[in-house]
Amino acid sequence: METTVATATPAAALPRTYLWWLAGTRASAAGDAALATALGWAAGAHGGTAAGLVLTAVTVPRTALLLLGGAVADRFGARRTALLGDTAMLAVVLALAAVDRTAGSTPWTLLGFALLIGTVDAFQLPASGALPRLLVAPDQLPRALALRQAGGQAAVLLGAPLGAFLVAGTGLAGAAVADAATFLAVLAVTLPLRVTQERTGGGLPAGMADGLRAVRTSRTLRAALPVAAVAAAGVLPAVGLLGPLLLRAHGWGAGAAGLLAGGQALGVLGVSLVAARRGVLRRTGRGVALGLAAAGLGTAALASAPSPAWAAAAAVAVGAGSSAFACHLGPLVLAGAPATHLGRVQALLALVQSAALTAANPAWGALAGAFGPRAVLLGCALLTGTAAAAAARVLREPPSTGGRGEG
Repeated sequence: METTVATATPAAALPRTYLWWLAGTRASAAGDAALATALGWAAGAHGGTAAGLVLTAVTVPRTALLLLGGAVADRFGARRTALLGDTAMLAVVLALAAVDRTAGSTPWTLLGFALLIGTVDAFQLPASGALPRLLVAPDQLPRALALRQAGGQAAVLLGAPLGAFLVAGTGLAGAAVADAATFLAVLAVTLPLRVTQERTGGGLPAGMADGLRAVRTSRTLRAALPVAAVAAAGVLPAVGLLGPLLLRAHGWGAGAAGLLAGGQALGVLGVSLVAARRGVLRRTGRGVALGLAAAGLGTAALASAPSPAWAAAAAVAVGAGSSAFACHLGPLVLAGAPATHLGRVQALLALVQSAALTAANPAWGALAGAFGPRAVLLGCALLTGTAAAAAARVLREPPSTGGRGEG
């Protein structure tokens, strides 16, 4: 039997509490994107090495501590952990603004704040990722997550130029203050939430190990996480890394790069909004496979693009396919997680995708240098197609949706 996740009818409105919470978190995501742009710009003033170290300082603690963050969310509650994470981030960005305004930003201060941001993210992200299951009915989860994804894409699209505008007019301190305002907004919508969640006892190290066991003993999760990892390695570098290399090889210039990024964003946003309105396929495994197949075909079309317009159209296909994949896989994983392991499963999903992308980017880049970006894009398309075939074959166990995580 193929994996299924029931969808709500189009007329069934998502809960108002969820919509308010989503609006606050997407505003915060836009603020984070703006701050990331400003932080990268400020670090770049100290040279390429400093900029690389600062960006790495965000991702390393985030990746290293994700599983611990998931265990904390399951031990103390996702809502409480999210509130503490947002409060901590508010303090961090206000401190960053104060330091930048009074003493200026040195490479060491930027590095220290980047480490703090990455550390808080590791605890906040799994908690925030678990909350949709606690805020909406099981049959509304696919639409709720699709709307969350659409909001996240819109936040990135708005946040990056906003960050550039703020850093140009008010410096890093201004971008940090703006981000702080968005954290006040998300705290305002998270504080009134009332959720019930089964929590786990015991120590955190044992909880982390138990999270791994929960995935290993679930056929659905055991199949879904490797598919997510392979998809991250095959789909995400296509437009972000290899696309610009292909454009440079053709001599098409920076304008073509903007078309490529815009095309991908259009595909992601369009499919996410359709899924948020109409729901997803009931045969979720088929939806995962079809999404990956579309992304793979788009990647192959990008490799053979004869013009910037064709490359942009191919990027739309890549974005649409990756969005369809995420809109089906996200509810499958979150609905299939035990009610006591929501944070840890979300942390493991983020971890396998981040690890796969971290390993894939330098490998694809080196291969592109040796064989050219076109050949490597075809390799990405082949890998993505393989993941699609695997998803169609292995994602067949119906998940336990488990209600709203009530305990």
